[in-house]
Amino acid sequence: MSDHLTPPALFKSLADETRARAVLLIAEQGELCVCELVCALGDSQPKISRHLAQLRSSGLLQDRRQGQWVYYRLAPDLPQWVRDVLAATLAANRTWLEQDASRLANMGDRPARLATCC
Repeated sequence: MSDHLTPPALFKSLADETRARAVLLIAEQGELCVCELVCALGDSQPKISRHLAQLRSSGLLQDRRQGQWVYYRLAPDLPQWVRDVLAATLAANRTWLEQDASRLANMGDRPARLATCC
C-alpha cells in the first residue's frame, strides 16, 4: 500500500498536528502502543485511534496486536524518500516534540513488548 504513497498523500497525512506528532514519535521510538500515544500527546484515546487509523490507511503506519495492546510502527515498505523526509523532519524539530517525549518518558506502567524476530 505504501508503494502508492505520493508526495501530496504524504503531506496531506501529516498536515494534521496530531498525526504529524504521532508519526514523528513513532519514527523516533520505533514502535508505540495507543496508550503510549494517548499519554504522550495528551489527547483522548478515540481521537488518537481515529488519527492512527487514517495513518494506517494512508500506508504510513502498520499495526500489530499483542494481547490487549495495539502497537504502531512505520510501514516496513515505505519508500526511502518518505523515510528521508520523516528523518529530516524529526532531526530538525526535536524541540517541537520535547513535551510529548517527556510525557512518554515519564509514563508509568508502559506496556512490555514481546521480542519480535527479523
